[in-house]
Amino acid sequence: MTGIGDLFWLFFIFTAVQPALQRRMLESARIRLMQRIERKYNVRIITLIHRQETMSFLGFPLMKYIDMHDSEAVMRAIRLTDKDTPIDLVLHTPGGLALAATQIARALRKHSAKTRVIVPHYAMSGGTLIALAADEIVMDENAVLGPIDPQLGQHPAASVLKVLDQKSLDHVDDETLIEADLARKAIAQLEALVTELLRGRMPPEQAKSVAETLASGKWTHDYPITAEAAQELGLKVSCDMPEEYYHLMNLYPQPLRQSATVQYLPEPVRKRVDEAAQRPKQG
Repeated sequence: MTGIGDLFWLFFIFTAVQPALQRRMLESARIRLMQRIERKYNVRIITLIHRQETMSFLGFPLMKYIDMHDSEAVMRAIRLTDKDTPIDLVLHTPGGLALAATQIARALRKHSAKTRVIVPHYAMSGGTLIALAADEIVMDENAVLGPIDPQLGQHPAASVLKVLDQKSLDHVDDETLIEADLARKAIAQLEALVTELLRGRMPPEQAKSVAETLASGKWTHDYPITAEAAQELGLKVSCDMPEEYYHLMNLYPQPLRQSATVQYLPEPVRKRVDEAAQRPKQG
């Protein structure tokens, strides 16, 4: 006969193993869907998706971002892709390390076949830098990109330079002068990089103008650049998002909170209305 103690241990083991099983099932579902997309469109699928995750024990949020591990993994995936095979890179990220994003962007830019960056929701900062390297950016009509102006610690580089415009050098401390020198170099480097990534895709003067707009600090760092605004800049942007990529994003769920802030029935409304209309009337 099973005792209370045995039931407790069974419950404990199940609770400990369940998250690992769920992760394995999600991973398997992602792989199967990616294989179907690759066969259907004859492309290589690479995902770079960052979700805010919650520590299972302490319960505080951890924000993921583009790091050197990501750049190593993406470059490896590109290297393992035949030069004649197109690449679709699915991006969902707040940004991250400039060096890591630069490495990914240059690797994507050098790929011989057509490259697309898929943005279902948002690709800010370093994510936008990577998107600029693709032959085409495919965005949901409500998705956004963002400025790529460099940040020095807690301050935008452009704002540090603004200090020198508003105060005489006699009233600026050495630390600020050093930061201003770094800020000037960082902006110049990013503008040169964007111009390099856009070379051959638009006239040189236009590429330089886009680079200045995105990297000079014209907007705040979290300013949303819509698909329409990106097209006005001269970027090749399409809103023809394949439905399969929405399904793929559903397999990267946000960790559950104590109570959901958004809820809806997960099926098209028109379908439910049609079904209701088809029901026979009583009487």
